[in-house]
Amino acid sequence: MTSQSQGIQQLLQAEKRAKDKLEEAKKRKGKRLKQAKEEATAEIDHYRLQREKEFRHKQSSAMGSQGNLSTKIEEQTTEAIQNLTGSYHKNMEGVMKKLLNTICDISPEIHPNFR
Repeated sequence: MTSQSQGIQQLLQAEKRAKDKLEEAKKRKGKRLKQAKEEATAEIDHYRLQREKEFRHKQSSAMGSQGNLSTKIEEQTTEAIQNLTGSYHKNMEGVMKKLLNTICDISPEIHPNFR
């Protein structure tokens, strides 16, 4: 009987050790899963930052060319306004003289249709 009881005790101890090892393995697995999740999150964040940086670079280069186009258009507009203003100041006096001569110099004549 003692040998049977001793055998049962050994089986119970072996079962307890197996349960302990199983729980320890589950804990290690849980830790490893958590660590893998953190590594994946860090890798995703790094990839996202890299892609955003590339996007901003491409966007700035595209917007930069549009910005250059915008400044060219503004320069052309300013130049055209200056040309028109110069032309206005140059021709204003002559136009005013012609207008005043036409209005002020009246020569009375009979209309050709008058009978």
